[in-house]
Amino acid sequence: MKTIRRLLLAMCALALGSATAFAGSASLVLDARTGKVLSAENADTLNHPASLTKMMTLYLTFEALRRGDISWDSKIKVSKAAAAKPPMKLGLKPGSTITVREAVYGMIVRSANDAAAAMSERLGGSEQNFAKRMTAKARQLGMSRTVFINASGLPASQQVTTARDMSTLAVALMRDYPREYRLFATPSFTFRGRKIRGHNNLMYRYDGMDGIKTGYTNASGFNLVSAVRDGNRRIIGVVMGGRTARSRDDKMAALLNRHLGKASTGRQLVAPAKTRNAAPAEVEVASAATMSDVPMPYTAPHRAKGDSVAALIAQSSTSVVPAERPTAMFEAENTAATPAAGGWQIQISAAPSADAARALLAQAQAAGGDMLAHASPYTEAVGKGAGTVYRARFVGFTSRDAAASACNALKKRSYDCVLLPSRG
Repeated sequence: MKTIRRLLLAMCALALGSATAFAGSASLVLDARTGKVLSAENADTLNHPASLTKMMTLYLTFEALRRGDISWDSKIKVSKAAAAKPPMKLGLKPGSTITVREAVYGMIVRSANDAAAAMSERLGGSEQNFAKRMTAKARQLGMSRTVFINASGLPASQQVTTARDMSTLAVALMRDYPREYRLFATPSFTFRGRKIRGHNNLMYRYDGMDGIKTGYTNASGFNLVSAVRDGNRRIIGVVMGGRTARSRDDKMAALLNRHLGKASTGRQLVAPAKTRNAAPAEVEVASAATMSDVPMPYTAPHRAKGDSVAALIAQSSTSVVPAERPTAMFEAENTAATPAAGGWQIQISAAPSADAARALLAQAQAAGGDMLAHASPYTEAVGKGAGTVYRARFVGFTSRDAAASACNALKKRSYDCVLLPSRG
């Protein structure tokens, strides 16, 4: 009966697909010189940003660096809350410190949630206060339909954006902080003796791409913002809601190939949006390196009265809040079952909720490729009450060698992995 009930629920979710806007299936290609939209699909539909959120955390970090509030070598204390963020992370310990430089590289290359949280606490006093600043800055930049709840992009139902808004943020990063923007092309960095490699795979195989950010949660699907330069042409692509990392990358590559030749060959990036407190100004790309060294006055962000998700959605009668992606049938079965005795399993992390653990498993399975193609994701609650955590594991390996090979594949992608017997 349980299996039949799950099947009926899954069929209902699919049947309601036309009435409910599940996160995903959105894209936009923008000419960064003129602001002209070259291609758009559901560009104004609300979606969850996932780790694309860190683009705004980094924007505000670069802003603080320019104002002199912090330096690249400033020490950031890591709180217990920041250290407890689930992966991806740098593995920071409560009470330890990290430099601004390490935090920036951690967010760009590793997409480290603990680094993002620590930075938000340093700049905003608390992550909640910092998220309010993020949303205010979004409005100032012209991102009218974006709300930030945290600094990392970890699951939050009210944290929403659109493909159009994320393209606006990408332009702002390269226009306002051209020198710092170059860091988005960093393929790897060494953190305290450990080499950490990025997972923006399309950047490594697409000529002319200079960044910028990937993102994934179970609710958002696989997201990507990319920027490509070809001579004086410069375009930005946004793809949200990919079903796999590979399909997302392939869609982005196809969009860029199709529209790059249509872009303008001008020299200036699109001007910033007009706000109450700041006048628009164009930045000459040829002088980007010198412009990034010029101290700029800080303009206090305009805070809209009653700015909330409800108010944001009310701006448009066609707005739809993204719902959680329906759980696949096979995953529902596997996560509910107990691993069979014998065999081997691997553990990649522990998360504060079952949903977060499942999101980690989906991301890792996509990254692990063939080695994890036939493994079953499995979550297991450990502890009681507020102290409960959920182990994120893959089960179903028939031999120790098969499990070890999967672990090795994940470690090459900068995942932690522990090999365990079935009843470990």
